[in-house]
Amino acid sequence: MFSHISSRLRLPLAVAAVVGATVAIAAPAQADVQPLVPKDRAATATGSQAPAARATTTGTATTAAWAAGTRAYLVITTPGDTTAVRSAVTANGGTVFAAYDAIGVVVAHSTSASFAATLRGVAGVQQVGATRTSDVPADAYNPALPANPAQSTTTLTESNRWDMTQIKADQAWAVTTGSAAVKVGVLDTGVDDQHQDIAPNFDAADSVSCAYGKADTRAGAWRDVDTHGTHVAGTIAAAKNGKGVIGVAPGVKIASVRIAEPTSTLFFAENTICGFMWAGDHGFKVTNNSYYTDPWQFNCPDNADQAAIIEGVRRAQAYAESKGSLQVAAAGNSNYDLANKTTDSESPNDSTPVTRTITNACIDIPTELPGVVTVSAQASGGAKASYSNFGNGIIDIAAPGGDGTTGVYSTLPGGKYGSKSGTSMASPHVAGVAALIASANPGFTPADIRTALATQATDKACPSDTRCTGTATKNGFFGEGQVDALKAVSGTTPPPTGSYFENLTDVSIADNATVESPISVSGLTGNAPATLKVGVDIKHTYRGDLVLSLVAPDGTVYPLEDFPNSDSTDNVAKTYTVDASAEAANGTWKLRVQDIASQDTGRIDAWNLTF
Repeated sequence: MFSHISSRLRLPLAVAAVVGATVAIAAPAQADVQPLVPKDRAATATGSQAPAARATTTGTATTAAWAAGTRAYLVITTPGDTTAVRSAVTANGGTVFAAYDAIGVVVAHSTSASFAATLRGVAGVQQVGATRTSDVPADAYNPALPANPAQSTTTLTESNRWDMTQIKADQAWAVTTGSAAVKVGVLDTGVDDQHQDIAPNFDAADSVSCAYGKADTRAGAWRDVDTHGTHVAGTIAAAKNGKGVIGVAPGVKIASVRIAEPTSTLFFAENTICGFMWAGDHGFKVTNNSYYTDPWQFNCPDNADQAAIIEGVRRAQAYAESKGSLQVAAAGNSNYDLANKTTDSESPNDSTPVTRTITNACIDIPTELPGVVTVSAQASGGAKASYSNFGNGIIDIAAPGGDGTTGVYSTLPGGKYGSKSGTSMASPHVAGVAALIASANPGFTPADIRTALATQATDKACPSDTRCTGTATKNGFFGEGQVDALKAVSGTTPPPTGSYFENLTDVSIADNATVESPISVSGLTGNAPATLKVGVDIKHTYRGDLVLSLVAPDGTVYPLEDFPNSDSTDNVAKTYTVDASAEAANGTWKLRVQDIASQDTGRIDAWNLTF
């Protein structure tokens, strides 16, 4: 399935790490988007401080010392009091590492090869499954804190990046940057909370490590053991502070839930369960999940171990959603049709992968769990990224992930910045838009946010590619379409049927020329409103050259703005209000743009009308 290009993590290609004006490229073994072996991973974050002294993590557990051959298991029982099953675990050669009574899941450790088979015969036990094909690391019993990287300051200033303009996040910021009351959980390799672009929005009180399957609340346990989680966090909510980059929702809060284990950076089922339970109990409105649950690329219900993994993670996701948390997940980077599964050649990735025949009953988790928003990746310009997984009925929505030489630019540990590409980079764009929706609509449930993401998305029809099936409004490459941040903050979700009209076709603006872009309006009754909204997105290198007007269907011209000749600012991203109540609503409206000088040119990138 996905070419993990960094294996477990859903990103491909190199990272450009930027410190001031110095650029250092850390390239992987392969130069293009290809599957990597499980040991190929992005560089681990480093710093000048040594790990802090080790301490025992907190959680519901039976005291035990690590022993060689220790394996981890999910023991599934009826939600509620797990006392009887916990007793059965200890009576049959195991120890309880963590227990989640609310969902009836116990994380057990044992060195006995017969442990799972024995527990499956115990009254009250519904399922038992090994979560890995390798031993639990000794670090689980005495975990080291991740390194705290030294921070570099930056001279980089914020600019409109292609990924943000593609989903109109830059226009959305003019309306709102999101609410600090909305928390987004980054379930990943950890987050550098001291990064200059993340620190202003970081929520340490609700951050944690869930590595090995139980909450470690020590300060710094949430920090990055790679670079992936910090990059994801910046895309969601890097601060709008004049430095570096701006996230999709720069006004919301970020909490780090590290579910990747150090060294391997693998995300086992017990870690994911711990993360979802934490998200539900700590009021996360949205979580981002740019990974799949190791060691199985797909978990098949006819395998006892994998069936228990499916059920345990499903229950934890359902618990988080019941507490008001929406999960957003990356689709994967193997250019694989998730709606027509046939083989899995990458599992188990914690020991020796084998090629096995699978069917659609086998699922990628958490991506294919009920209620999870599954995100495919787009290249700059909107095409499906070459590596992105797809599948009619599986993909919910699409977002920028980068492709080729054009990646997504975001934060890296130690105050740095760099580019990555992958569905890992697409998913946080959607998580950020979901956070904007939650900010604009505080009473929305996860189901409401899912609906808003779908109805507000910009439709993307299939290209000339037989692998893409479905309709122009919902298909296997783009789902419901490309996520739209501007619509997310429009104040009504979705806009009333038929009231929103848009033209996304580029129109070139030459020197000393006048151009027009039309929008055909139909299906409305009566006249246009006195508060007709005209949204304008123009790319131009000197907007002082421009004069903007709205032309009504009957030819009446409504001036929008004549920029001062001295205005050297790039681009126009504004919404104008026009009293068009004297005009019939239906007909062809035009945005007229006059360029009245030489040297600088541009284009009408998009514009819209809201009646």
